[in-house]
Amino acid sequence: MGNYGYAGNILKVDLSSGNVQMVPTANYADRFLGGRGIEAKIYWDEVLPEIGSLDERNRLIFSLGPMAGVQGIGASRWGVFGKSPINTPETFNYGNLGGHWGAQLKFAGYDALVISGKSEKPVYLLIHDGNTELRDASDIWGKGAAKTRDALKEELGKDFSVVTIGPAGENLVPTAILLADNDSTGSGGLGAVMGSKMLKAIAVKGEQRKVKVAQPEKIKEITAFIKEMHRDNMPMWGVDFKSHGPNTRKEPCYGCLGNCPRVRYTAQDGASGKYMCHSRWFYLGWSWGYYGEENEVPFFVNRLCDDWGLDTWELNLLINWLHECFQAGLISEEETGIPMSKIGSLEYMETLVRMISLREGFGEVLARGREKAAAEIGSAAEALIKYSEAREPRFYITTALIFPFEPRDTVGQIHEVGIPLAHWTSWVKGSEGTYMSPEVLRRVAREFWGSEAAADLTTYDGKALAAKLIQDREHAKECLMVCDMLVPLMDVPNTEDHAGDPMFESKMLSAVTGDDVDDLALNSIGERVFNLQRAILLREGHRARQDDVLPEEWYTVPYPGHHVDPETLVPGKDGKPESRIGAIVDRKEYEFMRDEYYQLRGWDAPTGLQTRETLTNLKLGDIVEEMQNRNLTA
Repeated sequence: MGNYGYAGNILKVDLSSGNVQMVPTANYADRFLGGRGIEAKIYWDEVLPEIGSLDERNRLIFSLGPMAGVQGIGASRWGVFGKSPINTPETFNYGNLGGHWGAQLKFAGYDALVISGKSEKPVYLLIHDGNTELRDASDIWGKGAAKTRDALKEELGKDFSVVTIGPAGENLVPTAILLADNDSTGSGGLGAVMGSKMLKAIAVKGEQRKVKVAQPEKIKEITAFIKEMHRDNMPMWGVDFKSHGPNTRKEPCYGCLGNCPRVRYTAQDGASGKYMCHSRWFYLGWSWGYYGEENEVPFFVNRLCDDWGLDTWELNLLINWLHECFQAGLISEEETGIPMSKIGSLEYMETLVRMISLREGFGEVLARGREKAAAEIGSAAEALIKYSEAREPRFYITTALIFPFEPRDTVGQIHEVGIPLAHWTSWVKGSEGTYMSPEVLRRVAREFWGSEAAADLTTYDGKALAAKLIQDREHAKECLMVCDMLVPLMDVPNTEDHAGDPMFESKMLSAVTGDDVDDLALNSIGERVFNLQRAILLREGHRARQDDVLPEEWYTVPYPGHHVDPETLVPGKDGKPESRIGAIVDRKEYEFMRDEYYQLRGWDAPTGLQTRETLTNLKLGDIVEEMQNRNLTA
C-alpha cells in the first residue's frame, strides 16, 4: 500500500474498557483493498461463530475505500458490517451507505472504525481528527434517529457528520437501521447491533479536506469524462423514474456529480428529507389506494421509518404479508391493535412503526421478523409468506446464482443484471432517449457477463459464468466503495456505439493510488473477498450445496408478472422480446447450472465446498487450516 488515497490507520474502540488503539491499514489493504474486503477480514479474525449478534464480543465495523473523499468520482460510499440478528441462524451481514459520513472519517485520519464491547450506559462516540472521546448519551437515548442527528449537529457544529440509531435499534429490533447525514441508511440488522452496545451515535469531523492522490491530472480527466458523459436516469421498463420536480433538489453523496435519483424533497409544511428509489415507492401504491390520489403521505411515512429506525425494505414485505393475513381472517384489529382496515393511511403506519420499534403489544411479535411472526400465528400464516422480488430468477434467470450466496438481497449484483435489462425493455417500448438495443445489450453481455449467450434470458446458457463475473466485479467495487449508479460502466450515453469500459474502476484506482492495476487484477481481489465471505458463511452454519438453493416458491409457482412492466419482457434469441409471465425456475436446469458454477469457482462440485488449492491460489492460505479443522474444505 502506497502513500496515496488511504488515510493509513484503522481506529479500534472498545466500549467496555474505553480503550482506543490504531492499527495500520497496510495490514489489510494489499490483499483486501478497502471497504467490504477489509471489513470481511477483520470479521473473520475477530468474530468467532459462537459469538451472538447481540454479544458484546461482536464487532461493528465501518470501512471506506481508498478513493473515499476524492472529488468528482463517486467513491465516498461506506459500509457497515457485523454479525446480524436479522439472519436465521445469525450470521455475517452488511449495509452500504452514501452521504458524507464516510468522507469525514477519512478526513479525520481513518480508513475504518471497529467498535467492540458494550458500554454500561448510553454513549456516543466523538471523533475529531486525532481525538476520540466517549460522551454520555443518556439525554438523547430514546430520541428518533433524525432528531438525534440534528441535535448533535446543533450541539457540535454543522460540519460534523453523524450516524445514529432510533428507538428500534435501542430496543434490538432485528430490522433496525443506521441513519446518517443526507438520510443515508444502513440495513442488514446492524442498527440492533449498535443498540446492543449502548452506542447511540458516532459524530465525526476531520480538518484535512483533501485526499492526496498520485495522479491529480488523471483524476481531472476522469472527472471531465464523467461530466461529459451525461449519464443520468434513463427510463426503466418503459417508465420514467426521475424523482425531480418542483419540490426536489439534487443531494449527491460527497464528491459525486449527482447523476442519479438521489434528491431531497421539501413538503408543504417545510419538512424535508431524502425521497428516492425504494423509500419513495414502497408505500405509494397503498397510499394511493386509500386516499384515491397521490399525496405526501408516502414521504412522511419514509421520514417516520427513518426516525424510528426501521428498514423500509423489510417493512414493505411485512406490510404485504400482514394484509394477506388480515384478508384471510388470521388476524384482527382487536387482536393486534393495528388499524388494518386503514392500510395506506398515515395513521396505519404511525401505529405499526411505533409498536414494532417499541416492541409494544403485537409489535413484539412483528419485531421478530416476518418468518418468526408467521410461525407464532400458525401454518396458514406461514403459507402466505411470498418471496417475490422485482428481479428474481423467475424473471431474470441470471440472478438465480446471486441470491443463494449472500446473507441478504445484494442490490449491486442485482442492479448489474436488472438495470441494463430494464433499459432494454424501455428501448423495446420506444421510450425517448433509450439506446439499449439488442446489439448494445449483446456487447454488454460479451464484455461484462462473459458471452453473448448471457444476453438471452430465455435459456440457462452462459448464466453461471455471468454470475461469477458479476459477483467478483461487485465485490471488488464494494472494496472500492464506488456508487452503483456510476460503475460498472457497462454503457455510455453520448457515443455512437454506446460501448462501456470494463477498465473504468481500475483506471480510477490507479490514478488515486499510483499502483498500476488493471480490471483482471481488481476483479481477482473481488474473487478473493467473495471466497472469504463464502468461508465466513460456511463457518457460521451455511450448508454448502444443501443451502445453495432458491425459495421453493420460485421452482413451483408461476411468476405473476412484474408490477411495473405488465408484459414482463426479457430478450430471447436474437434479442426478440418474450414474456416471463408464468415462468418458473427449472430445478434440474438450476442444479446443472450450479454445478457448472462450482467448477468455474474451483470448488468441489459434489459438495460445493472450497478446496485448499483454490483458497491458497487466492492468497487465502491463512484461513485454510481453520476451514479444514471444521471439515469445511474438500
